[in-house]
Amino acid sequence: MATSAQQQRYSNISVGSSLTPSTNSSWLSSSGLYAFGFYSVTNGYAVGIFLAGIPEKTVVWTANRDDPVSPINVVLLLTNDGRLILQHENGDEIVIVNPNTSVASASMLDNGNFVLYNSSQIITWQSFDNPTDTLLPGQHLSVGKEIFSSVSETNPATGIFRLKMQSDGNLVQYPVGAEDMKNNAYYSSHTYGMGNNISLNLDNNGHFYLFNGSSIVSNLTPGQYRTSTIYLVRIDVDGIFRLYSRSLDRQGNWTKEWSSTEDKCVPKGLCGLNSFCIIMDGVTRCECLPEFSLVIPGNWSSGCERNFFMGGCKDNDQNVSYKIRSLDNTVWEDTYYALSKNTTTKEDCENACLEDCNCDAALFIDGICRKQKLPLRYGRRLQGDDSNVTLVKVSTRSSFTQGVPNNSANEIKKERHLDMYIIGISLVALAALILAISWVYVHRNHVGTYTISNNRNVEMIDDVGLRAFTYAELVQATNEFEEELGRGASGTVYKGILSNDKIIVAVKRLEKELAGMREFQTEMKVIGKTYHRNLVRLLGYCHEGSKWLLVYEYMSNGSLADVLFNPETRPCWEERIRISLDIARGILYLHEECETRIIHCDIKPQNILMDERRCAKISDFGLAKLLMLDQTYTDTGIRGTRGYTAPEWHRNLPVTVKADVYSFGVVLLEIICCRRSVDRRLSENEAILQEWVYNCYAARELNKLVGYEEVDTRTLDRMIKIAIWCIQDEPSMRPSMRNVLLMLDGTLDIPVPPCPYSFQCTI
Repeated sequence: MATSAQQQRYSNISVGSSLTPSTNSSWLSSSGLYAFGFYSVTNGYAVGIFLAGIPEKTVVWTANRDDPVSPINVVLLLTNDGRLILQHENGDEIVIVNPNTSVASASMLDNGNFVLYNSSQIITWQSFDNPTDTLLPGQHLSVGKEIFSSVSETNPATGIFRLKMQSDGNLVQYPVGAEDMKNNAYYSSHTYGMGNNISLNLDNNGHFYLFNGSSIVSNLTPGQYRTSTIYLVRIDVDGIFRLYSRSLDRQGNWTKEWSSTEDKCVPKGLCGLNSFCIIMDGVTRCECLPEFSLVIPGNWSSGCERNFFMGGCKDNDQNVSYKIRSLDNTVWEDTYYALSKNTTTKEDCENACLEDCNCDAALFIDGICRKQKLPLRYGRRLQGDDSNVTLVKVSTRSSFTQGVPNNSANEIKKERHLDMYIIGISLVALAALILAISWVYVHRNHVGTYTISNNRNVEMIDDVGLRAFTYAELVQATNEFEEELGRGASGTVYKGILSNDKIIVAVKRLEKELAGMREFQTEMKVIGKTYHRNLVRLLGYCHEGSKWLLVYEYMSNGSLADVLFNPETRPCWEERIRISLDIARGILYLHEECETRIIHCDIKPQNILMDERRCAKISDFGLAKLLMLDQTYTDTGIRGTRGYTAPEWHRNLPVTVKADVYSFGVVLLEIICCRRSVDRRLSENEAILQEWVYNCYAARELNKLVGYEEVDTRTLDRMIKIAIWCIQDEPSMRPSMRNVLLMLDGTLDIPVPPCPYSFQCTI
């Protein structure tokens, strides 16, 4: 926002001026208190604003924080066209500031604000409008703005916590990647409804307050006048928001004046999925659930995963059995799928979870048993509260081998592989014998079809919680299939209203032959037990003769294709990032977290639906297994949809979950660029999205991908690199969906991806 230059001393920095890390490394404010320029970080130098007038040289702002490190031979230059850039020896440029307007000079002000001026001495860009993790006196956090913690004390890249000034008047802290929802918040100013133009402010006396433009609506600190004292507020690495003061004496130290909490386990997301926070002797640490271990060793925010095999709901193998491990005094996000009735003791709750194959854990709180599925989030241990117990279901035959010598562990694995091989052969032989006997029996009794009696239908409903509809019910609900919502290879979807409870539903009428009735029944059980906020929920089914119908929850905003490729409904950059995370979480659940691993085989925008809050949900995830093999074939003889199918389909290679990773990569590029993967209306260089994106990435011309839209360039670069890794031709080179999600969250570093060998890469 352009504002008049403040009436204070500053040293003028003219266009054409430059800095290097080794000589003339910074531009000082007139008092010498603040400096803009290079400061030392691990393995190089970063550009930022720091307090040069004190021994610690505390950094308060970092440029390009998600990729800040530069070598010693780089030059920081205020160009003649008004850009602030880093210029490498080979001529490569990294843009720090591009104000898109004329710039006549720059200045490092005495209040810690670095500004660019036009010829009329009007500020055209300022660091105060683009905070990183710190706010200084005179700086404010306006509506919709956020600051983010750093990864560590020595790494200024975006960390895992954020503070947001919301339009509803609340100042709220969330984990990075979590939606702006109450259950994700861990600090709030409780100023909801006090105005829609509130900002967070700090003055020179340490007065920290919320202001609505005319009056103060909340004082976070009263402030205290002190001479020769500086103040700053920061969201620290641990997720806690603190106000600090420091005397300008050289012997002074930073002192905490105020904090959003004193409990270091309060920040949600400090410990990742399936882990919980504990404080011992004042030191915070994370621990995994019993018989779980870290996904990424040494990285607690990556979360924990099982060290044991978890059988499916329909496993009757006597060798697969479970027990309960207890965690006392622990609390988690309460996302229970069922309350267990008639349980008054912890032992009752344990038995209820053991008897329910959908139950991964149970929270026994104040005599109430809440059954949960994994993952568990936001875990922490409470002090002196014995009314909360977490009951974790684990295998009695754990594959946990920590502490076992490597050779012994390898021998154990070999023995288990041999056992599994023998068991597998035995099961195949037994299945073949049963099929042969069944075939003889069926043909001897001249049975041509397989039907389910009413009693069998009731059993099926009990097994999966799905409702069996009659065809007449669905004809009435859809008003004789009047309103068509969409049409695909597997069938047509109609809008319906259930007569009894007036719930709006989507009814898919399958138009091609399904696998046999036994297979349909089996897959209904699998799909009916899947539940995730990023999957479209299957509510029921109908099968009468040749009529096959599935009833889903209704998604009011259509498909991602409807939203993404329509200029009038195109989501903003932040929403596109959120949608990408939604889709990644849904695919990860299908691949790793639901009872039976599901490969979707047809991830594309048309199969991603949007609810009333534009939350993305994956649909048709069960049809890959329900439909006959020719159902999703294209004319090239591959399953899926042209443009989204992985190369292994074309090469007749085994298809794994990495085929979905490839399709996700294509969809991610479509989300980033808001265009279809193949558009023959464009030039030959741009018609194939994947190849065009890689060439733009290699040429460092990512701005071409988003046109004139203002996006965070570091996030754009990260998203593009993730997508290119996902669309590698070799499946083994593609990341797992778990790692994709960690990269999207900013938890994992992303190496430079190679050009897929099937591309016509021009660079």
